[in-house]
Amino acid sequence: MYMVNVAILGFGTVGSGVAEVMEENAVSIAHNALEDIRVKRIVDIRDIEDGHFSKMQTKDFSVVENDPDIKIVVETIGGVGVAYDYTKRSLLAGKSVVTSNKELVAKHGHELLSIAKEKNVNYLFEASVGGGIPIIRPITQCLTANELDEVYGILNGTTNYILTRMVQGNVSFEEVLHEAQRLGYAEADPTADVDGHDAARKICILADLCFGKSVDPDRISVQGIRGVTAEDVEYARRLGYKIKLLGRAYRLDEEHITAYVAPHLISKTSLLSNVDGVMNGIVVHGNALGEAMFYGAGAGKRPTASAVVADVIDAAKHMLARKYLGWDESEPDYVVDAADIRMRWYVRTGSGLEEIGRAFGNVRLISYPGEYPGAGPDEYAFATEPITGRELQKRLSGMEVRSLFRILG
Repeated sequence: MYMVNVAILGFGTVGSGVAEVMEENAVSIAHNALEDIRVKRIVDIRDIEDGHFSKMQTKDFSVVENDPDIKIVVETIGGVGVAYDYTKRSLLAGKSVVTSNKELVAKHGHELLSIAKEKNVNYLFEASVGGGIPIIRPITQCLTANELDEVYGILNGTTNYILTRMVQGNVSFEEVLHEAQRLGYAEADPTADVDGHDAARKICILADLCFGKSVDPDRISVQGIRGVTAEDVEYARRLGYKIKLLGRAYRLDEEHITAYVAPHLISKTSLLSNVDGVMNGIVVHGNALGEAMFYGAGAGKRPTASAVVADVIDAAKHMLARKYLGWDESEPDYVVDAADIRMRWYVRTGSGLEEIGRAFGNVRLISYPGEYPGAGPDEYAFATEPITGRELQKRLSGMEVRSLFRILG
């Protein structure tokens, strides 16, 4: 067998997991790749304590860049600084790159895929969305007979854990966030997760692949879960719904899509409503297939490493035949603001029935004042008929809005 040499950039949680999986499963990996694959170099500015892997360490990326025997580079550094520089230089040096870096793919994927095409190498990123869940490959291979018109799902394990515990334990957002941080499910700075930015990067990558044009995560509507309260969880339950943070993108017509991230009330009859804890679930809709859901561990050392190593095997099998993977640049009006889309809404307000009636007419009331412990004496919650976000804001002008979430299903 021919030996395929790999370099790993970054030896943190995912990078070390990749090295471990490649060592442990070397025989089956070689069988599946039809080639022996080994880690030759590991680049990290910190000293690697593991004696076996420390022998492979270099702190100088140019050692990897200038080594013609290294054919595949695994980037697990994260972010868009050094990771972008090293990825671009690796591709320009004629090396395939595999990554789990959703921020980099979301922001610079079009450019990096274009370089990969020019250099006849591969840029693969299965692990950038859904951790260990296979989703990129099904979209780009298994579902290509379909016209894909919608993709949505629970894309962040931290927020899903927090919302699950709020439902099951009747506890506040702040309490569960501290618990998630103690358990290692949430970072010390949880901003990217709880404010929806992580899910935004992932839904943009999925939209890029499903619809064929780039979607900038900085240009879509993003709402996190900080505003979800125990009262909201209870009122959703009364309606037969659960609250989940969803990333969602769907086709409006041949020239336009919409994409956004926001908490949703989703029906308990939906498969996604049972995706709890740190798990992820992603639904893809195609005109021939209908709906398909992909479920599994959306993060974690071993699940993410599993997806990364699968891409390494794929890259090794396509050393001489580049895989087609990519999307086009989009027009300025390609992504329609989610505020222009009609849907049903859940509203919790401190305004009275008279104001609600003037703004919305007859609505389905979910709660009345004093029904829920902790709720204000003048609090009402209700569900609207389908209405655009812009029209909703006009009607709510002057009212005291305490919560405002979309309803799906």
